[in-house]
Amino acid sequence: MKILVLAALVIGLAGSSFADIQDPPSNDYGPTRKLGRGLANFFLAPAEITVTVCTINTHEGNAAAAGYGVVRGVGRSATRHIAGFLDIVLWPFPVWRESYYPLLPSDTRYIHSGYSEFPPELGNESKYPYVRDY
Repeated sequence: MKILVLAALVIGLAGSSFADIQDPPSNDYGPTRKLGRGLANFFLAPAEITVTVCTINTHEGNAAAAGYGVVRGVGRSATRHIAGFLDIVLWPFPVWRESYYPLLPSDTRYIHSGYSEFPPELGNESKYPYVRDY
């Protein structure tokens, strides 16, 4: 009887040790999210120009926004176009780090030069709930 209880305890502990493998961190990123991200980045990349110009205007002024802001916005837009095109073409394959993670460097890690996963929003409505009551 003691052997059966001990065997059940060992099997129970061994079975629970694989719990994290059933839902790995990369499970949030799949092929359909990659395709959606690619379509959004490819078709909405021009939004990066206006957002970058406005951001630089806020932080550095009008002259910097008219020169440096436009050039940086066009460069960021082109980068989004290329990343979106690659995501569309390669959506069924986990090619980047053997997963479906975004190709662009994260904006949380590289604060001043990183990219969000999806293109920036234009307009007054935001994703945050404190703006309007529905």
